[in-house]
Formats: sequence, structure tokens, C-alpha cells
Amino acid sequence: MSTLAHVFEEAGLATIVLGSNRSVVERMQPPRVLHCEFPLGRPLGKPGDAEFQRGVLERAFALFDADEPTIVDHPETIESDETPMACSLPPRYDPDLPPAVDEAQGLRAAYDRAVAKRGATSVGRTITADQVPEVLGILHQWAEGASWKETPLPDRNVIGICHDIRSYYEEAGLELVDGPPPAGRAAEAWFHEQTEGGKTLMAARKALQDQEAPFPMWFYMAPGHR
Repeated sequence: MSTLAHVFEEAGLATIVLGSNRSVVERMQPPRVLHCEFPLGRPLGKPGDAEFQRGVLERAFALFDADEPTIVDHPETIESDETPMACSLPPRYDPDLPPAVDEAQGLRAAYDRAVAKRGATSVGRTITADQVPEVLGILHQWAEGASWKETPLPDRNVIGICHDIRSYYEEAGLELVDGPPPAGRAAEAWFHEQTEGGKTLMAARKALQDQEAPFPMWFYMAPGHR
């Protein structure tokens, strides 16, 4: 974003960067920066808190009055919390199915409610919600040792497919959580650490690595820090 800010400024467009890492913006030196010590992926700080988010934007827009390059620190720090969100998963329905497939089917009602409530979904980059159980079945086979070449996914975009699976789970999970939105990365931690879908994805990722599949293919199936 800092690099793009310089490009836009040279084209005559004034910019403000909401920076999460102070050392980066100090090095890149975009003209106007509001440094926000918030969890990555939450540039406005608190999901669902319109008053707080408005305050962040007001502080950012006030930087248009600066006469020289400036970095201003937002007064409030929000610590990142990767504790998995508390979310009850549906009980097993069909013990003959792979656990992740059964689980994904059980989450469909919650996913549909979430889509109806928000009017949008992040699922669909590569596969549809209807395809999530099918794809998890294939990932289950990979995790059990099947060749990824002989048991292909419905699309070669493995990274996009995994993005859709995680989005499906997180949207369904957030619909089942009571109370305020969970902390940053709590939904990610819940998916990867507590759901059968997340565990199956990670096991399939490890199997691809063991089979010496192309590096980008398996590595970006999950966030890099995992």
C-alpha cells in the first residue's frame, strides 16, 4: 500500500495509508500515515463497532491537512488474539461418511443463514458451497495417501478451493457464535485447529508435501504461518 501511495501521489491523487507495521511505513515513507496497532486484516480495528471505525476514519481523513509527510499513531492498541472462537459444531449424522464431509453438510444450514443475513458470501472463488463436501471428500482421500494426480479436484486451482472451504466454514461458524465478533484470527484458528474440515485440509497439505507436489500448490493451501 505504501508503494501504491507513491504511485497515486505522482498521478496527483492525495492518499492516506492505514499502516499496521510502523517499521514498514517508516521505511517506505508514504506522505500520510495513520499507524494503527491492530491485528492484521482488521484495518479499522473492531468489527461491528461502527463508532470505533468511524473514529479511525476521522483520524485518517484529518491527515489531509498535514503540510508535510507525517506518521500519526492511533491512540488505542488492539492485541492480536489467536484463541479459537467458541463455536459448537453439529453432531455426526452419517458415520459412514468421512468426518469432514459429514461436518460440512451439517454446517450448511448455518452457512445459508449467514448468506441470507449478509446478502453476500466469499465462497465462489473456485467452487460453490454445494461442492464443499465433495471436495473435502477428495482431500480426505489425499490425506489417506491417494495420489493427487490420480484423484484430482474439480479445478486445478487448489489454493482457490481451499480459500472457498475456509470461507464456507468461517461464515457458518460466525453464524453460530453468540455475542460480539471474535478476536482477530479466532475464526481461522477455530477452522484449522478444531474442525474436521480444517484438520483434513492440513493433513492433505502434508500429504502433498510428502508426495513432492509443486511448492506453491501445497504451501498456500493454508496461511503461511501454519
